[in-house]
Order: sequence, then C-alpha cells, then structure tokens
Amino acid sequence: MTERCIYIDPDPRDPRARKIDVRASQWYATVVLDRDEYVYASTPRGQSPELPDAYTEAVDRACNASMDRIFYDGYPGGFFWGSGPRRITLFAQFSQVEAAVEALRAAELDQDYTKLHAFADSLALPVDDWLAPGERELVRGIDFHATPSAFLRFLRHKAEGQGLRLNGRATAGSVWVRPTLPFFQKEIRERFPEQHPGWVDRWTGYVDSDAAPIRPWVGGREHNLSYGAKPVQFRTTKVPELDSCRCGMRLQGAQDDGQAHATHHMAWEFGVRVPKILMWLSNLAVVTTESPISWRKLAYKVARWPQVENHYDFRSWSHLDEPEETSDNLRAYLLQANDCVIGYLAAHDTNEHRRWDPVRGSRYAEGVDTTLRPRINLIWVAGSYRHQGIGGALVRALADDFGCGITDVSWSTPVSDAGLRLAQRLSPKGFG
Repeated sequence: MTERCIYIDPDPRDPRARKIDVRASQWYATVVLDRDEYVYASTPRGQSPELPDAYTEAVDRACNASMDRIFYDGYPGGFFWGSGPRRITLFAQFSQVEAAVEALRAAELDQDYTKLHAFADSLALPVDDWLAPGERELVRGIDFHATPSAFLRFLRHKAEGQGLRLNGRATAGSVWVRPTLPFFQKEIRERFPEQHPGWVDRWTGYVDSDAAPIRPWVGGREHNLSYGAKPVQFRTTKVPELDSCRCGMRLQGAQDDGQAHATHHMAWEFGVRVPKILMWLSNLAVVTTESPISWRKLAYKVARWPQVENHYDFRSWSHLDEPEETSDNLRAYLLQANDCVIGYLAAHDTNEHRRWDPVRGSRYAEGVDTTLRPRINLIWVAGSYRHQGIGGALVRALADDFGCGITDVSWSTPVSDAGLRLAQRLSPKGFG
C-alpha cells in the first residue's frame, strides 16, 4: 500500500482544506484526518476549539476497537498518536483502510458518527466471552483466527486490564484458559466502584459443570497448591509517606512498572556507565568546553543525576555544540571506577568571592575577594561511594590542578546538605 493524501473539501487548493493522510507500516495503516489549517483559520485567536463530545466518543471507540484487532492479529509493538482537534488518528488493518477513511469523512463533513460506530462494531472482539469464568478450550479457526501464541498474549493483556488471572496455555491449534478473579482485585473493585463502572463479578464462586472439558496434563505441577486456601487478611497501619527516593525520582505514579526508576537508581547508586568508545588513560578525566564531543556528552549525561537528586532546574553542564573557549575556564572532573563514572565535579574560575561562616550562618567578610581562584559549581558522588573520601579527592584534584590550597577553593550557592558538610570538613574556618 502506497501513501495517499485525500482532500475532503471541494477546493483542494484552499490552504484551509482538510485532508486525510494514509501511511502504511508493516502491520497496519495509520489514517490521519489533518484539520490543522482548518482549525487555525476558523478559530478566533486565543481560543482552543474542542470537538463535539459525540465526535470524540465515536473516534475513541473506533480507535480502541481497531487497536485491539491489530494486537489480536499478533502485532507486538505499541501505538503513538496525539490528541486534540487538529489531528484525528485511526489505526486500521489494510483491509479496513477504506472504511476508516469513509467514516472520518462522514464524521467531519456531515457530522454523521454512525459510520465510526459501525467501523468499531465490525472490529469488535468477543473479549467478554473469551474471559468468561470456567475452564475451556478455544480452538483456532472456530473461536479465534490468530496464532495461538499471539492470541494468548492478547488475552493476557485484556485479562490484566480487568484484574483477572488468566491461567492460560497455548497448544498447536488451541488455547486453554481459566480466568479467575484474585481476592485483592475483587476488594479493590468493590471498594472503589466509581473507578470501575459497570463491573460485575462473574468469577467468584463459579464452579465448573461436570461436562466441562479437562485440560490435558503436559507436565509441571500435578496439584494446585492454592486449592482450598483461605484469603490473606489485610490490616491498616501507619507507615512513612515518601514521595521520592534518595536518588530524586518519584516513588508513586510509575507508568512503566518502575523500570525508569530502577534504571535511574542503578546509575545513581553505582555510577554512570562509561561509553566503550572512550579510552581512559587514568581514572580522573578533566573535560573542558573544548574537549571532543563524546567527552562533553558524557559530562552532560552524568550531570543529569545530581540535577534530578537535588531537583535543580538545569544541568550543571550544557556545552554540546561546537568546541569553544570560555572566559571562566569551565570544566568537569569525571572520576571513573569499575567502568562507571562515580564522581563528578563542575567548576570554573572567577575573581568574585564572598566568604561564608557555616557556624554563624552568615558572611563575615566585608566586600568581595577579587583573587582569581576556582569555584565549585556542583559536586556529586554515586550513592555507594559516598562517605569514602571521593568528594574530598575531587576537590583536592581541582585545587592541585589550579595550583592553590584546598581551603582557597570557592563554593557556589545553593549548597546541598551533603555539599555543606563536605565544605565544612575541608574548610572549617569558612568558605566562599
């Protein structure tokens, strides 16, 4: 199937003309109604138009039905599309492209949404029947037409969405299923009925009839070790309410089963993995704004972890364009161990300093010290390497590199609690 552009307004030369774009991929076609220029020209400036509720409902129903059908066919990926009145997207099997185009045309020009509903009805799958309670065998060619493995994967996804445990197995020409409702899922739905409108418990207490088929045994456990077990009892007690982890990532609202947090926390704990293309001649590298881009990219990548941990607005390293010399000699010290960057210090040179007394909590020196010396922008150490002298070693490397004493190193604000403790230990008489 080739890509197509179908204009649905009488004059396609009109810049406000609406059009339907059809783009093919390996598994399906994407049908997009482009209303961008039409909305821009017909909407007063400053207002945000909205589609009629009936239009949105019909499009959502058609889109969900078509995605279910594509997943049912065995598609292993995902779908990505935007929302709003400017572009309306449907995903369709190749045989359903013309029906999708006609449904969008009727909805847009005639405000006739029946074709979108008919499109959804033609693709609807008997998911409720497949997930009905009881042990049974669904036969390919009779109950379903996809491959058994793809069909079982699709059923597991739909069962998970309904809070069910599928207990399914694919064979050469069929799929055995026995959907059950876990006790805690039942409690959730009964405790929060407003979150599950229309839900009816069909599984609790269901008993197979004597005529129910018996699933052939193919090995594994011979007995159901949970048969006849009593439900776990739950109690309520007070626990500390933590919104974020020590690494700075939020603990609640994970949309990917916590994978993003786990990946981020692993790097925060043990260091950021060093790219294999970089050759380290020693364990401490000094990266400047004139260094090769691969080193500057590594400094930018490492700077993300202290930014997230301390909730800063910007990263402390941002030089990713062409090499350039800076007047303040901005640089980053990267300490490497076990093929990971475990320490990071960003610094620059300046001749404007105000000393600060950490004990009295105030600046005790009048005026500005105009001596040129280095100032720490940010210092960070991976979680597992903290309290082992790594931070102090980085500050000493900065001082030695500049040719000054460690107490002459300046610290920029704001300073985190950990940074304040380090500064007090290295400069007990004050710093600035």
